[in-house]
Amino acid sequence: MKSVYVNFLCDKLGVKMWQVEQGIALLEEGATVPFIARYRKERTGGMDEAQLAELKHWHLKFQEMEKRKATILETIQEKEQLTPALQEAIEQCVDAQQLEDLYLPYRPKRKTRASIAKEKGLEPLAQQLLAASVRDPQREAQAYVKGDVTSIDQALAYARDILAEQVAESAPVRAELRSNYMRYGRLVAHLVKGVDPEEDTVAKYSNYFDFSEPITRAASHRILAVLRAQSEGVLAVKVEVDASVQLNRIERLFAKERYTQVVYQQIHQAVEDAYKRLLHPSIENETFHALKEKADLEAIRVFGENLRQLLLAPPLGQRRVLAIDPGFRTGCKVVCLDAQGGLLHNETIYPHPPVNEKTLAMRKLSSMLEAYAIEVIAIGNGTAGRETEAFIKRMALPEGVRVYSVSEDGASVYSASSTAREEFPDYDVTVRGAVSIGRRIMDPLAELVKIDPKSIGVGQYQHDVDQTLLKERLDGVVESCVNSVGVNLNTASRHLLGYVSGIGPTLAQNIVDYRAEHGPFQKRSDLLRVKRLGDKAYEQCAGFLRIPKAVNPLDNSAVHPERYALVEQMAKDAGVTVQQLIDDEKIRNQIPVAQYVSQEVGLPTLQDILKELAKPGRDPRDTLKVFEFSNEIQTIEDLSVGMELPGIVTNITNFGAFVDLGIKQNGLIHVSQMGARYVQDPNMVLKIHQHIQVRVLEVDLKRNRIALSLKTTEKGSLQK
Repeated sequence: MKSVYVNFLCDKLGVKMWQVEQGIALLEEGATVPFIARYRKERTGGMDEAQLAELKHWHLKFQEMEKRKATILETIQEKEQLTPALQEAIEQCVDAQQLEDLYLPYRPKRKTRASIAKEKGLEPLAQQLLAASVRDPQREAQAYVKGDVTSIDQALAYARDILAEQVAESAPVRAELRSNYMRYGRLVAHLVKGVDPEEDTVAKYSNYFDFSEPITRAASHRILAVLRAQSEGVLAVKVEVDASVQLNRIERLFAKERYTQVVYQQIHQAVEDAYKRLLHPSIENETFHALKEKADLEAIRVFGENLRQLLLAPPLGQRRVLAIDPGFRTGCKVVCLDAQGGLLHNETIYPHPPVNEKTLAMRKLSSMLEAYAIEVIAIGNGTAGRETEAFIKRMALPEGVRVYSVSEDGASVYSASSTAREEFPDYDVTVRGAVSIGRRIMDPLAELVKIDPKSIGVGQYQHDVDQTLLKERLDGVVESCVNSVGVNLNTASRHLLGYVSGIGPTLAQNIVDYRAEHGPFQKRSDLLRVKRLGDKAYEQCAGFLRIPKAVNPLDNSAVHPERYALVEQMAKDAGVTVQQLIDDEKIRNQIPVAQYVSQEVGLPTLQDILKELAKPGRDPRDTLKVFEFSNEIQTIEDLSVGMELPGIVTNITNFGAFVDLGIKQNGLIHVSQMGARYVQDPNMVLKIHQHIQVRVLEVDLKRNRIALSLKTTEKGSLQK
């Protein structure tokens, strides 16, 4: 990577040059972000996953930029206009917009007013005016009145067209205006004439019907809302700036010579035309693009953090589950799953109106609970969820059976997907959806990786943001979560295995096929027998895969096989076995760590090894807790201002958090009810699936909106 890019990344990431160079080298060697962050700390100086993900993102961007620079340099060279100074400026660019500004004057373009003027021979006059080498423009223009140029005024107009384009294509001018628009501009929107403000699809944008806000204060969610309304034809949106200020700035940059009054008038007219006709529309569009990009990045960041919390939600573990996808008219689809998530039985019950077969439903449920030794009941939280939960709790459940409410977000997407059809080809979507609900409570991560993250319900304008960037970010989050938890090599689905460092979809399928043919893996090194899984893939994936009850206990830990010999040496030096080293904290604490530092292994890796030996194979996620909604409310009509209720955080955005109160409509805790810490970082205050206490501030039955306030203790900490 060129030094200009390395220096940029050093400043952006706050690291040293050697760290960037080593990180890039590892990426180019085929190492993944989780692998580098976990097993190559010495080489990168301990760069974390966030820094490495950023490094990877920019590395790819700069590779594309190098290709673009090569094309630009070749094009300008072909025109025989490439100077050493221009080449140097292009090669030193790290900003895509600056690069395009430099290229703009040389870019092939369709016929313009300036190109027409040049064809008529007016370029010399334009340059004489700009250079202030004439004192009387009228007299100088007389020499160009010939052929198609029929008058002095027309000659001067053509010259101004050339100057206007020259002004509009000036890189310093564009950079100045771009900065001014972002610093001093206002985002302005109003309702498009003729649009009905009462229409449902329009009324939701009512806050923006007469909207004006400084760009510097425009929050990402407001930017995305305004731009979405613009794309839907509801709002007319523009960027407002003081035109006279911008004209003065352009003239100071562009017209540097001392002009006579008559020459200045020509320059001033050219600058004014350049600004109104060419620059303002262009810079306004660029400003919209920059605002959109900024808003996209923030929305994607929030989405990524929410997704991380959702994927790392506490698992219940391997339990025999009865899962219910609730419904009224169509009934409740019930499935019974074994402790590995395998489907044992399914049927439909109708405990609710209009059928009301409560007694029969109870008999069927009791029979299933006993026949399949059910330990846990999982109920989807969608339509009829509260009613079904209440019905279940009225039954005499076997001792120890717990009832949980489970988010249905994305279950319908999974049930209709090719993945679900592949898993359950002989069952309809209702059965598949119920299975997904049941499996989520066992292991949210293992089940949610089968669903497009955009469909899980924790995003903010996820369908409006840059989809390529969104996918890159969300795939990175899923990969990070999967590898931070670790994956059971003998039970993981191909979908989960596909996110393990170095594996991917093809190798994941090969692993599953090998498992089906040869039985469970006995040791990690057996992976090398899997078709197309070579040494490099093994290096990348082995440390993230677990084999419970393996002969070598290290195979069920995050200790990488490349360090097995080191651990074995530690155990040998201590006069114990590896298993004894794992079991005995006292022995581990007596290990002289510094003694094992070498050229390949530093203290960070040694400390990671000792931490892992203390808890090999332990799931880092919290324990799942039972939650109960208030029995006082069943619908939005039951709410009243001042009520204090338990709720579950379902989504976090920059404008507030959505809370499930156990009714169809979620409530919103607006950012104004959170405090400064929420504005700084929403996830400092709340987490997805967090159990909280809220107070009802307002109930809008007409718009189905519930305003909430975060209930806190006297000391100001959150109620749990």
